[in-house]
Amino acid sequence: MALKAHLRHSPPRISHDHHHHPQIEGRRITRYCGVVAGEAILGANVFKDLFAGLRDIVGGRSATYERELQRAREIALKELEERAQELGANAVVGVDLDYEVLGQGNGMLMVSASGTAVVLE
Repeated sequence: MALKAHLRHSPPRISHDHHHHPQIEGRRITRYCGVVAGEAILGANVFKDLFAGLRDIVGGRSATYERELQRAREIALKELEERAQELGANAVVGVDLDYEVLGQGNGMLMVSASGTAVVLE
């Protein structure tokens, strides 16, 4: 659980609307296209490789671990963007990133991104 709580603080790189106002960066939302999501799963060997690479730790941070998490987050956000474009959207609002440890022995990590696909004027 500590891993999940620690990872929730990663900022998304897609437009984020905290207040559900129909305006983003001075642009009005003209159409809501629906909820979209993207996922990425880091496999069982990733954790083994990451823990083997703990010698990379500098100042309490593991560069190897952070690179893998960044890669998974980028994949999930890219899928989110692609699904929004398939619906004809040009932005995603209310983006939420979630991290879950999965599998027997917690051998996998899933990064999921979800939000509402919209069209901005």
